Amino acid sequence: MTDSMPPDAAPPEAATPAPRPYSPGLEGVVAAETALGYVDGAAGRLLYRGYRIGDLVERGTYPAVANLLWTGEWEPHHHLPTAAVPDAVLTTLRALPSTAKPMDALRTAVSVWGATQKLEWPPTPEQARALTAFSPSALAAFARIRQGLEPIEPDPDLDLVPGFLYQLNGTPADAGTARALDAYFVVGAEHGLNASTFTARVITSTRSDIASAVAGAIGALKGPLHGGAPTEVVEQIHTVGSPERAEAWVRETIARGERLMGFGHRVYRAYDPRAKALRQVAESMDHKPDWLALAIAVEDVALRVLAELHPDRPLKTNVEFYAAPVLQGVGLTPDLFPATFALARHAGWTAHVLEQAASNRIIRPDANYTGPAERDLPA
Repeated sequence: MTDSMPPDAAPPEAATPAPRPYSPGLEGVVAAETALGYVDGAAGRLLYRGYRIGDLVERGTYPAVANLLWTGEWEPHHHLPTAAVPDAVLTTLRALPSTAKPMDALRTAVSVWGATQKLEWPPTPEQARALTAFSPSALAAFARIRQGLEPIEPDPDLDLVPGFLYQLNGTPADAGTARALDAYFVVGAEHGLNASTFTARVITSTRSDIASAVAGAIGALKGPLHGGAPTEVVEQIHTVGSPERAEAWVRETIARGERLMGFGHRVYRAYDPRAKALRQVAESMDHKPDWLALAIAVEDVALRVLAELHPDRPLKTNVEFYAAPVLQGVGLTPDLFPATFALARHAGWTAHVLEQAASNRIIRPDANYTGPAERDLPA
């Protein structure tokens, strides 16, 4: 008797491990611990290192908030100007077609910038500051180049947001305009483990550099399910046309089964605190255009009608609804909205890069195999 298997015998069937729980989209899966931002969707709260987002908008600036995320220190007068664009980046931006999307141009600029720097591991707050200061200048340069205009050098006396507007338009922005966009940057700086932030942390976990992490995050944010809603809100508001048409338009849109852009959120079940902060800033602008009154009218009607038709399903205003009026109000074209959101999110992305690197373990989840059982190749 022998222990060997006859040559024509079938191999024993491999044991198949029991499948583990699967959560599509990783919903509900805790994949990180963070001290940076706390999103309380049920109560409609957003905290940066424990501070309420409304207080940060009211009393802070984007440079101060970015520094808070990077270092944990609150320095309300922290200064961060935009930075010069290296020649290699300008050459690359000039080579892009004028029809290139701003998000593509920004992603490309960050990648080229990273190639010009000595970005050693681990990433540092200095690297985070340098990249966050560079990207607004790069986006402004592309926006001008595609119009046949020359890029404008940074003004070191201006903070990052007014500096970006100056480099974009060639003239200093009035205080109200700069304040409105700065508020948008503050509310857009950080929002937990969203798709683009998770992307940045995954890349960082491989011990790649900060530019690679942010370039990957921009690629994730480019997807319309993550960063494209404000543009659609602008189109929606223009379609309504006037406050008098708001109720009829809202009811007709819902009756057709179409989505109201700017309402509902995957996390928030209460009114988005970022939207509240932006509405207050938008309403305080010295030069309120007609479309802002229209946006307010559409929101008020939509909230009333949604509560009437869906009393058991909370659909409240989210940040994109007021991001659109603010971004258009400061003079940005709709195709610049997603890339400007990416500029705001630089503070959070880079803070998460620093946090991931400080206690790193490569992010490598498993997958349940659903393919065929083990088999032989056909003869």
